[in-house]
Amino acid sequence: MPYLELVGFGSATLTRTFDLQYDLISALVECWRPETHTFHLPCGECTVTLEDVALQFGLPIDGDAATGVSAIAEPAALYYSLLGASPGDAESTFSELKFTWLKANFQHLSDNATEEELVCTARAYIMHIIGGVLMPNSNNNKVHLQYLPLLADLRSVRSYSWGSAVLPML
Repeated sequence: MPYLELVGFGSATLTRTFDLQYDLISALVECWRPETHTFHLPCGECTVTLEDVALQFGLPIDGDAATGVSAIAEPAALYYSLLGASPGDAESTFSELKFTWLKANFQHLSDNATEEELVCTARAYIMHIIGGVLMPNSNNNKVHLQYLPLLADLRSVRSYSWGSAVLPML
């Protein structure tokens, strides 16, 4: 938790997944107006704002854009340097990392883990939060590799506007 608090993801870790209520989603889809990016409800117009993201997830909304790198020349080297291990071809592509690999390699931390192991595990957990809660893909089973280089220096992660990256995904 100290590492998650350091990077500004402490509140986001408290976000839990939930069962979707398809009737509610259908009702909201019918109320959505793409030309204004708002829901038209009986009580008026409603939209999700950057302030909502900041309040709900506790993510930083000031700072540099959290866009990451779109192409990484040596993904295996990046995995080794920031996570301490590299997935096989079946567990990753050049742009995405499967949650099954993250879970298999970082779910359990030994009692006598080194500082480097703690940092690598924190990075893996943050990647899972990014891809599983904040910016999930359509299958909710992978996270884009572009965010991993942003986690290289955990002290600077808070300087990115993660809320601005999450808002379009909502």
